[in-house]
Amino acid sequence: MTTPPADPRHVLDVRTLEMLVCPITKTRLILSADHRELISVAARLAFPISMGVPLLSLDEARSVEPESLRALPDLDGDHYGR
Repeated sequence: MTTPPADPRHVLDVRTLEMLVCPITKTRLILSADHRELISVAARLAFPISMGVPLLSLDEARSVEPESLRALPDLDGDHYGR
């Protein structure tokens, strides 16, 4: 069974992602492989994306283990999922 395409209104625009920074460290955010979270390597936090809207609140964030951060793409590489 195939998954229906995502509603375009609920997809995070890559151009928007390029402008967002971590609310704590003001560093770049990395889009997770499943496109469901924005990850701050410096803060070791993952912020969820709900219906295309990044929830950049500490109340919504979850901690990320250092081992998981090593699996992320290089910061100088293509980390916006293009």
